[in-house]
Amino acid sequence: MSFPRAGRHAPRVLALALAWAQAALAQAPAPAAAPPAASSASAPKPAPQPSALTAELFYQLLVGELNARGDDPGAGFSLLLDAARKTQDPTLYQRAVEIALQARAGESALQAARAWKQAHPASRDANRFVLQILLALNRVGDTLEPLRTEVALAPVIERSVAISMLPRLYARAGDKRQAAAVVEQALADALARPDTATAAWTAVGRMRLAAGDGAGALEAARRGQAAGPTAEGPVLLALELMESRQAQAETLVRRYLDGAAPLPEVRMAYARALLDLQRQADAREQLRTVTTQRPEVAEAWLMQGVLQAQGQQHEAAEASLKRYLELSRAQAEAGTREERNRGLAQAYLNLAQIAEKRGDLAQANAWLDRIQSPQDLVATQNRRASILARQGRMDEARRLLRELPERSPEDARTKLMAEAQLLRDHRQFQAAYDLLGEAAARGPADVDLLYEQALVAEKLGRFADMERLLRQAIARKPDFHHALNALGYSFAERGIRLQEARELIRKALDLSPGDPFIIDSLAWVEFRMGNKAEAQRLLEQAYRERPDAEIAAHLGEVLWSLGLRERAQAIWREGLLLNRENETLQETLKRLRVRP
Repeated sequence: MSFPRAGRHAPRVLALALAWAQAALAQAPAPAAAPPAASSASAPKPAPQPSALTAELFYQLLVGELNARGDDPGAGFSLLLDAARKTQDPTLYQRAVEIALQARAGESALQAARAWKQAHPASRDANRFVLQILLALNRVGDTLEPLRTEVALAPVIERSVAISMLPRLYARAGDKRQAAAVVEQALADALARPDTATAAWTAVGRMRLAAGDGAGALEAARRGQAAGPTAEGPVLLALELMESRQAQAETLVRRYLDGAAPLPEVRMAYARALLDLQRQADAREQLRTVTTQRPEVAEAWLMQGVLQAQGQQHEAAEASLKRYLELSRAQAEAGTREERNRGLAQAYLNLAQIAEKRGDLAQANAWLDRIQSPQDLVATQNRRASILARQGRMDEARRLLRELPERSPEDARTKLMAEAQLLRDHRQFQAAYDLLGEAAARGPADVDLLYEQALVAEKLGRFADMERLLRQAIARKPDFHHALNALGYSFAERGIRLQEARELIRKALDLSPGDPFIIDSLAWVEFRMGNKAEAQRLLEQAYRERPDAEIAAHLGEVLWSLGLRERAQAIWREGLLLNRENETLQETLKRLRVRP
């Protein structure tokens, strides 16, 4: 057994022993002396009270601590627990618990904690130790009564907060379903009380979600919101349910946001959830609301600027990002230094990219020079490499990426992917194909490398290689929806094996419901198969969720084929505003001989 370190209550135990010793000395009778002359005026002095600390007990505490700090913590535990039972002192009970925990003797710690709780039934500390030790021992079923006591002993003003912390307390429970059942049973009274119902239903919902019961969690979120329509707990739970594809959860989020004075942080969290669901248009709308109603929220300007930059709205993006920088300087004390540096790095990287696309390479480098976040070193050097490549200095650009430090195998992989993307962006497809092929040969289990190499093979017109690589990736990872979609779309684009293409893309859509790009692929298959109305419906859905130049190219072509030429031209014009350089859009306009 390793020697445990002295617990934080060890000095208090010794101090307590010394205090008792001093009290004993103060109360001890003085040495015998001649009695004073009798006087009727003098009152008799009270007899001294016996001290709680005997010499034997003092010695017991001292030896117990020495053993606990030395090579026999078991003996130290027994001595301290015996002393605690003799004196009923909470400090000694807690010290006994700590000695057992430091010695990794869970059952002994539980014994001491239960003895403490029995001696002091109203002690919240004693009960909390019992509860936490039972959870550490994974005896979830035994925690029901201590959990009820924990809620009951919490001050009324703190009770809802205490309830909201329970899912975190049970986060490491082995049997999530049992944990959810125990918490729900323990909170039966709190679920029925108006002052705690919202917190209790939210806690129950989180426990159900952790146990894989999405429908039950959604029902708990509903009931929590019904008990407290303006509370944040149920809506934050609903946002987590949106991430797990519980579609009806969004109704609860919208209901909260439509209420009185919703917190901007909740609206921001909703925007992030929408982005995760590939619903960029809806996310932009939420960010626009925040920047209009609460223009002092810096993060909203950052997120909005990044989205605008991705949508090629360079002027709007630049304005949003510069507004973020102004607010960040004014709110320099907000958040940690690391968080602030990461936010600034994101803004500078996007501003550098905008300047680069305008051809202002000096300004792009000036933005990059301001980045101080070590975590963004790869992204920063990647942008510098892109600038060098634009100047025709590709060898220098590749060397810059290869010289990045490697602290882990993941760092090496990140560098490789960055170099391959650099080559692709500058149309050096053969070099990118060779680079990815060499890496895939070294790590044949890496499906992402196979996928990336397949995309480059398609650019080279090597369709047999592309199909072989994608099928290898799918065989190794059957739920790889990107690979399924890429293979199906390639068939559709070339007008071959359309039935198989549809099956591949539908499987990808089952794995990633609502993904606008996969919906675009499915629409393109339907168009190739002659189902123009269905293609139009799907493309309008995809374009509504994700205004993108490539989706605009496909939607415009379907509309053009249906004779809706003015509308087709309007969509293409929007696509050009989104990304004038998009290859699919440019090829479509050239093939159809259209000048929108």
